[in-house]
Parts: sequence; structure tokens; C-alpha cells
Amino acid sequence: MRIDRYKVQEILDSLLNKVEKPAAYIGGEPNQICKEDGSFSVRLAFCFPDTYEIGMSWNGMPILYHLVNSTCHTFMERVFAPRVDMQEQMRAAGLPLYTLESKTPVAQADIVGFTLQYEMCYTNVLSMMDLAGIPLLSKDRGEEWPLVIAGGPCAFNAEPLADFFDAVLVGDGEELLPEFCRVFSECKKAGLTKKQTLDKLQRLQGVYIPSSYSPVYDEDGSFIKYEKLDPNAPDRVLRAFLKDMNSVDYPTNNIVPLIEVVHDRAVCELFRGCTRGCRFCQAGMLYRPVRERSMEENLRIAREQIENSGHSELSLLSLSTSDYTQFEPLVEKLLPYCKSRSVAISLPSLRLDNFSFKVLDEIQGIRKTGLTFAPEAGTQRLRDVINKNITEKDILGALDKAIDLGWNSVKLYFMIGHPTETDEDLDGIADLARKIMDLAREKNGGNRGRFSVSVSVANFVPKPFTPFQWVPQDSPREFERKHMYLMNRIRPIKGVTLHYHESFVSTLEAILARGDRRLCVAIQRAFELGCRFDSWTEHFNEKAWKQALSETGIDENYHALKGLAPGAALPWNIIDSGIDDTYLMSEYERSQKAATTPDCRLGCNGCGINAHTDCPCGGIL
Repeated sequence: MRIDRYKVQEILDSLLNKVEKPAAYIGGEPNQICKEDGSFSVRLAFCFPDTYEIGMSWNGMPILYHLVNSTCHTFMERVFAPRVDMQEQMRAAGLPLYTLESKTPVAQADIVGFTLQYEMCYTNVLSMMDLAGIPLLSKDRGEEWPLVIAGGPCAFNAEPLADFFDAVLVGDGEELLPEFCRVFSECKKAGLTKKQTLDKLQRLQGVYIPSSYSPVYDEDGSFIKYEKLDPNAPDRVLRAFLKDMNSVDYPTNNIVPLIEVVHDRAVCELFRGCTRGCRFCQAGMLYRPVRERSMEENLRIAREQIENSGHSELSLLSLSTSDYTQFEPLVEKLLPYCKSRSVAISLPSLRLDNFSFKVLDEIQGIRKTGLTFAPEAGTQRLRDVINKNITEKDILGALDKAIDLGWNSVKLYFMIGHPTETDEDLDGIADLARKIMDLAREKNGGNRGRFSVSVSVANFVPKPFTPFQWVPQDSPREFERKHMYLMNRIRPIKGVTLHYHESFVSTLEAILARGDRRLCVAIQRAFELGCRFDSWTEHFNEKAWKQALSETGIDENYHALKGLAPGAALPWNIIDSGIDDTYLMSEYERSQKAATTPDCRLGCNGCGINAHTDCPCGGIL
């Protein structure tokens, strides 16, 4: 049954006083874009599979929102996952999932797009489709249903969700998504069928059509290869590349949320990519090569965002912000501007080995908030295994300066379960925390004062397209043993606290990250058993997920705990990330010898990305 937007608004108005944070569901924020019917040919319902507060904090949303809505052919509207209380009210009242801008039911859009930022959001994708009244499986959606697509970092292995999507967009979205919508618009005007439209779309670099391929498995269930069902489909889908950051019309008139969101601030992305080569880091591999935006453009974007939004904080964003070649001059130019407007500058990703404390001291002034660093491993041997390229001397030297300048707390991020890790490496985490506290005592005349260290440990998850994509993950029991082992060594150290992640959540993340198309039935079954908001501790249902995996015959040992043979067929290799498999294997082999690889700003390491797009390869510094 179709329902018009006026009925949607009427039902919505009756529900708002019954739910938490009603302003998340009404739209109408400052700088929201609305287009009149008839002024566009394609309606895109862009779905973030988590709450408004999280989705509105994602930097990609305003970029794509601005670029797509700047075209004459497409109207992009936002959709977020309603909280559980709102979902219950919507289902009871017969209110389908709708777009914030025009209150149009999502099922009446031409394209429904999901961004996949994290594996633990997968059941929310199904929950949102179900709430919209859209059949979950692509094979069950005829011509009357919208095209359902996905993008984001998890799209590099979309196989666990492949049965639900008509198309998957892989790579930088700034050029790909507007072009995808343009081609779709032309197909719609020409009256092409969905199949004919998908055939046109798969000719675009970065567009993967799952129905064009069928996975093949051997007798023991191991993935062997893909069989092409469409002769026009590419053998592998090469990701889309944004070649020049300066060419993008970066938004400066962003939507201002009506309620507090997780990151309520202006954001300027200084550059994209990372040259450090940490072997566990998927983002560092997938976002290659490094592409810097000019200092002049960054200054303009930062100033205009502050003027247009009224935000009191500006975040200078990248995978490693202090690697920006014009970092200090940029901050020095921004400081007087921001101080005169009482705008704080935040630097969310800093390296200990090249960090300018002079700059941070000027940014934070008298009031020193906590510092955050990520040594990732407790011993030099293990830091060399993961290619962190940072020493204990770097860490303690940085903290020495920080204490001198008045900081009284530091948060250290580590990861446990790295390949080749031993209990000695765990001892190294506690030893480093103790040395920092001893340094603070020495600096404070024998008294640690109010200095504190927070140690946060995440569980290692092997991810596709990294040098560690082949390695097994620790079992939940082993993670729990390591948590307790570390807790027993940190507890006696006064001023140090330990925080760690749940073990089975990490196991499930690995299953979904390295899974193949057979995971689709398990994800659907988990959704049917009530799983949603799996990244939220209060909502995660371990029992239901284990039941879903068991009922659908998914062996967690195969996808998470089992090492993959080098050279074996990998289900995600239908996608070409631009990085040579030989480079990833070489980096894996070097890790086994604890051999480091230098920053590729210092010289090309031969990852292969320059065969597909321009790469500085040592020409940055």
C-alpha cells in the first residue's frame, strides 16, 4: 500500500511525543537542501545504518550530500536508522521508513543507497529495508522496486551482503556516486529495464554488480573462484579513484543538527590516504595514494564552515593529521582566526614521532585536555611486526614534552592479538604505562600528582586487502585470557586504568569482514532473531548471533580463526583495490621477520597503486 508524504507527516506528528530524541526524526535543519518535484529525475534515499547522532557525525555525508544535490538530475535525501523505540512505534502505526527532507517513503525512491562504514551495522541494513517495506533479496525485487546499492569501506568485501544489493560502489565516492546517478537518470528517461540499467552501470569504473557473478566452492566448502554470468561484466572491478582533492567542490554550508551529535563540529579533511604502511590497517591500504588539498583551499574551507555553521570546534581530519606537509603553517594561520571566534581546534590523529607540541600547546593554551596516542603494541619487536615504525624513545620523549607543557593525562591505544604476539608483548603494554607514570612522578618532584594513563586495547581483526588478510584471529577464549593477563599487570600501577573490547564481537567482525556470500543467510537469520544495532553494547545479542550462525551452517573457525593459505582464492578479490597482491604478500613475509618497511613518502615501496592513478611515491617531502 502506497502512502504519500502528507500521511507520513501526519502519522509522524502523532509519534514524536512517545520516543526518545524526537528531533532526530523531523528534518528541517539549517542548511538542509530541498528540491521541488519535477526539478530532478532521480530520488536517492541515502541511508546511514545507525542513528542520526552517529550518521550526522560522518564526514562523508555532507560531501556526498552537497555533490549529488549540486547536480540537476538527482535529489539526495537522508535516512538514518530509527532507534529501537521509534522502530516499534513506526511498525505499530504503519509508518514506513521515510526520508528526512521530503518525508517520502523510502520504497518510493528510485535508488536506495547504504554506506557500509562498519561490519557490525549489517543487520541495521536489513532492518531499515524491512521498515521501508522493501524485499530484502535483490532477486525478489521487480521493476516496481528501487535499485538498492551500497558503498563505503566495507564495500571492498560486500560478499556477506551481496544477495541484498543490486549494485555496489567501490572506491572514492565524490566522482563515482554523481556519475552513477547521471547514468541511472539517462536509463530511466530511456525506459530501460532494471537489468538493462545494471548493464550500463557496471561499465563505470568502481561499480560491482553481484548478480553478474556466481561463487564456486570445492567439495570441502572452500571458495575457488567466480563464474561470470554476464559476459559484459569485468573480470575484476577496479575501485574508483579521486585523483585531485582540490578538484572537489568541498561543502562549506553543511547541515547544522537540531540535537547534539557525536562529533558536533566543523570538519576539514586536509588530505586523504596514508603513507605509513601499518600492516593491520585497512584504511591505510584502501585510501591510497596520498592526495593533499592545498593549504589555501583548507584555509578557505575551514573559515567558511565556521562562518556558515556557528560551530565552536574545528577538526582537522585525516588518517594522520600531522603528516600534512603544511601542517604547522596551516595551524599557525588558523589559530588567530579561531581564537578571535572562540573556536577550538581538534587534531584527532597525531603521530608521536613528528608531532609539534609547540602547535598543540598554542591550540589548547592554559587548559590542557587529554592527549591520545596509538603505540598499538607494547614491545619494539611487535611494533616492527606491524610496521608501526615508532620507538619507545619516541613515546617517552613525546610524553616528556607533554608533561613539561602541563598535560596531566594521556590515552594510549593498543591492539592485542597481533600475529606473533606473546605474553611478553602484553607485559610491554603494562611496562610502558608504568614508565609513563614514573616519568610523570619524576617531572612532578617525586609526586605523580593528578597525572593519569588510560590504556585502551582493541582486539585484532584481520581485514581484506591488508598484509594480515591471511592470518588467523585469536579465539574469544584467548582474547579473554589476554584481557585478564593484562588486567593483572596493570591493576597494581596507580593512576593507570584498562579498557578492553568484548571478545565475541571481534570474532563476529572478523567473520563478516572475511566472509563470502554464504554469510547472507546468516545475517538475514540474525535479523529475524532480533539482532540490530550490533555495535551498541546494550543491544548486541551474542546468543542470537550464535544461533543464527549455527542454524545456517556458518563455521566461525573457517572465517575468523583459520589462517588462509597464501595464494588461495579470496572471495573479496573480485574487487581490485589497486594494490598488488605480491606487495601484500611481501609485507606479510616481512612481518614474520619483524622487518620494517619505510614510509613511502621517502621512496616508492612498490605497492602498485601508481599503475592506476597518480601517486607521489616519495615526492611529497
